[in-house]
Amino acid sequence: MSKFDEKVDLYKKFMDDRNIRSNADLLRAVTKGLGPSIYKRDAETVSGSDAKELETVKKNFLIKKLGLADSPQLDKAIEEVIERIGKSERNKYRAVVYYMLTKKFDKEAVYGF
Repeated sequence: MSKFDEKVDLYKKFMDDRNIRSNADLLRAVTKGLGPSIYKRDAETVSGSDAKELETVKKNFLIKKLGLADSPQLDKAIEEVIERIGKSERNKYRAVVYYMLTKKFDKEAVYGF
């Protein structure tokens, strides 16, 4: 099994353990879109309490990647995803956060789904 497949399996198990339904192919596509960052411990996760980090998620992913317009709805969606994963959860995997935001805004087409 490749390191990439191991990461996708890790994220899938993480979601399954929290009863977060997932589409394995979409999760794989979102993970692939993150490139080599999934292999860097710090870049692989999102800090749910760091305002700068959450702003980066909003600007670089929601606005640039998904093509959404900046609005308070984006901040609310990020907050809801962090809450769903669990604020106390240390490993808020970026691939999982991005996957959940993609689903939340029905932007699967960005990844060809």
